[in-house]
Amino acid sequence: MRTSRLLRYSLCSLALACSQAIAAPSPYSTLIVFGDSLSDAGQFPDLTGGTNGMRFTNRDANGNYAPVSPMILGGRLGIAPDDLNPSTSLGIRPDGNNWAVGGYTTEQILDSITDTSKTVIPPGNPGAGLVLRERDGYLANGLRADPNAMYYLTGGGNDFLQGLVTSPSEAAVAGTRLAASAQALQQGGARYIMVWLLPDLGQTPNFSGTPQQGPLSQLSGVFNQALVNQLSQIDAEIIPLNIPVLLSEALANPAQFGLATDQNLVASCYSGSSCQNPVYGENGASPDPTKLLFNDAVHPTIAGQQLIADYAYSIISAPWELTLLPEMAHASLRAHQDELRNQWQTPWQAVGQWQAIVATGAQDLDFDDQRSSASGDGRGYNLTVGGSYRLDEAWRLGVAAGVYRQKLEAGEQDSDYKLDSYLASVFAEYRANRWWADAALSAGHLDYRDLKRTFALGVNDRSEKGDTDGEAWAVTGRLGYNLAADASAWQLAPFISADYARVKVDGYDENSGRSTALGFDDQERTSRRLGAGLQGSYQFAPSTRVFAEVAREHEFEDDRQDVTMHLTSLPANDFTLTGYTPQSNLTRASLGLSHELRAGVHVRGNYNWRKSDELTQQGVSLAVSLDF
Repeated sequence: MRTSRLLRYSLCSLALACSQAIAAPSPYSTLIVFGDSLSDAGQFPDLTGGTNGMRFTNRDANGNYAPVSPMILGGRLGIAPDDLNPSTSLGIRPDGNNWAVGGYTTEQILDSITDTSKTVIPPGNPGAGLVLRERDGYLANGLRADPNAMYYLTGGGNDFLQGLVTSPSEAAVAGTRLAASAQALQQGGARYIMVWLLPDLGQTPNFSGTPQQGPLSQLSGVFNQALVNQLSQIDAEIIPLNIPVLLSEALANPAQFGLATDQNLVASCYSGSSCQNPVYGENGASPDPTKLLFNDAVHPTIAGQQLIADYAYSIISAPWELTLLPEMAHASLRAHQDELRNQWQTPWQAVGQWQAIVATGAQDLDFDDQRSSASGDGRGYNLTVGGSYRLDEAWRLGVAAGVYRQKLEAGEQDSDYKLDSYLASVFAEYRANRWWADAALSAGHLDYRDLKRTFALGVNDRSEKGDTDGEAWAVTGRLGYNLAADASAWQLAPFISADYARVKVDGYDENSGRSTALGFDDQERTSRRLGAGLQGSYQFAPSTRVFAEVAREHEFEDDRQDVTMHLTSLPANDFTLTGYTPQSNLTRASLGLSHELRAGVHVRGNYNWRKSDELTQQGVSLAVSLDF
């Protein structure tokens, strides 16, 4: 089943026709790519007669080139198909936003941004140096970058392959030069830039087992260290992809990624003339590029490209889920406040008496996806205990405490996030001369005890886990006026309300230490709401009353939420991405029934409902109160 998903992504990217259909939420306007053959979408003509241009990856059974990682990533992000076309091809397709050209060095990559983009035959090939087409670079002549686009940058390998890097100092210069491309994009207005770290060149068929393997592995590390150091100084959201660690994980556990377990994946390839695998190679006993990591001596197969695209997507999509963590806590707060309001519907005890209450309930939480957040379905249940004391005819004071347990499934792979909330409140109620008011102050501890982020990675899913804590507090108040006398069977009261709530989720690191593990900074989400509503009840039997309430609230804190993140393998290189956007307006309603079993003993049932454009919260509860 997972293999069919891989095939679906591949075919969608090849056809560039169904990317919108499989796309998840994305806050990015488009995907703009710079680099070398690892990302080239087909700048050069396909000399075998293909219509999509030559790519540096394997062909499928129909003779079509498999997509490269930015094409797959763009499809998952719902990027317009023509945007994923090569930028400077020979009229094969309309020019798109992929400026990567096979054979480009770091200097040429920078030129394609700030000076001139050239489709030029690289060294070592017939006609080397011949320029097939050229055009002004992306930011040439003072053009500005799209600040809402995601930029994708690869490069560095050709500096080594073309003999431009032979020493640590030259490797460091090349790494700094690739970072200069990211710097140029930032200076041109780009905000979101995803950058590959250079794969370990020693761990490729071209150099594996040769005297150059060790030195090239060391020089690749020098290149990456210089690159990472420079990227950390750029004032943009630089998202590093730790490709060397990711590929080392695939080599260490090939079965997890659907790769062959009985072959030398570093020394063999699918179609290269000098490294073709005897079993899964193009002319092997069972040709299958998805079983091999390399297509030729240096370039990935579709399996490798899919793995990298999934890796990139897992990082981009993480905040779409993680920014729902504060919303889980706000949902617990709202459920707790609903229970308080339901409790306040219970008839007051006599002056000088106490009233104890025990309530249990369950909640359902439904998030629809947005441009920058994932959909999610939550379930929860709670236990609340409390009591109140009536001071006089006009005042009643009380306390309540509750335990709320939630589970949220979010995202394409149903990530699991669990939250235990421990909330306590003090409250006061007032009524006199048809006027009434109530207010509550709530605070609590949040225990995110099992956070399991799950995402596709190749043919299987991977999960990263962590735990964290948080805190929450809120103030709510209402003021209303009864239109009917106290003795009337009917009661109807318009009211106004004000709410303030603040949730903080402590930062944490996912604990695996793998390339895909992320760390998240603290998240804070504040809510400020004003509302107006109508409360009513009817005493249809001496011991039984039905009551209902409806209100419309406006949220003033409705800015899109951000979260600052980092790869745990690169803790110094953090970046901030966007996530959930709270809704501006909310409608809530409740319906309840209270019955007096005997003098001073009441049982109550309630249904609560809240709805905004992308959020629906429902809850039911059952409570018993005792006057004494």
